[in-house]
Amino acid sequence: MRRPRRALPPPPPPDETGAVGEVLSQGRLAQLAALEERLGVRFRDRSLLDLALRHGSFSHERGQDPAKSYERLEFLGDAVLSLVVADDLYRKNPEMDEGGLAKNRARLVNEGALAAVARRLNLGDYLMLGRGEEKGGGRQRTSMLADSVESVLGAVYVDSGYGVVHALVIRWLGELAEDIQRVGDDFKSQLQERLQRRRQMPKYRIARAEGPEHARTFSAVVEAAGKPIGEGSGQSKKEAEQSAAADALRRFDSGAQ
Repeated sequence: MRRPRRALPPPPPPDETGAVGEVLSQGRLAQLAALEERLGVRFRDRSLLDLALRHGSFSHERGQDPAKSYERLEFLGDAVLSLVVADDLYRKNPEMDEGGLAKNRARLVNEGALAAVARRLNLGDYLMLGRGEEKGGGRQRTSMLADSVESVLGAVYVDSGYGVVHALVIRWLGELAEDIQRVGDDFKSQLQERLQRRRQMPKYRIARAEGPEHARTFSAVVEAAGKPIGEGSGQSKKEAEQSAAADALRRFDSGAQ
């Protein structure tokens, strides 16, 4: 009597080809699928998400075209992010003047705030870095984490369009706004990081305090190389200094200094 043949196991799913022409391994595909769950977005072209996490150092070590890194998507994501935030602030604050809109955008669209988003999503765990960047702690570097948020947003925009990326930004930054005080701590850290590249250090001073004891408003100025580079106000000295640092970062980003 012939024994029935055992059913063969189904073949493994085929690997996918990435945006730079490499075949994405099953391990990498599993990582990207896990990240999609964190993001709350399902990519039609998963290779875009892979590209959004590929740092230039990784491509350079493999002799690949420098364009095959996240930099182009970061450029696009930066523009999309700025538009979404400006559009949302404009619509929700009809009485706010241009200065107020700009100040509120600066609180959300800066390296410190974006790095906070990246840390919530654990984006650093999914980055592909060169050996030097890996050893140098690139996965936790504020600037790199902020860049990764923008590159991922650029990938979402290319893959799914403005509506999806708009909803994603509003959700992420809405969660962030609830904890803006903690995020503000990053403003001072990020400003110090930028100034250190110029061999400078920030110096804060409280310019004035107004109002009664129970409801005072403090105004702070941050200086570098003996010149004021930002100013802000808040209900505590710490909050005023954070606001001044955010103002300085906004000026850096706009090219004003």
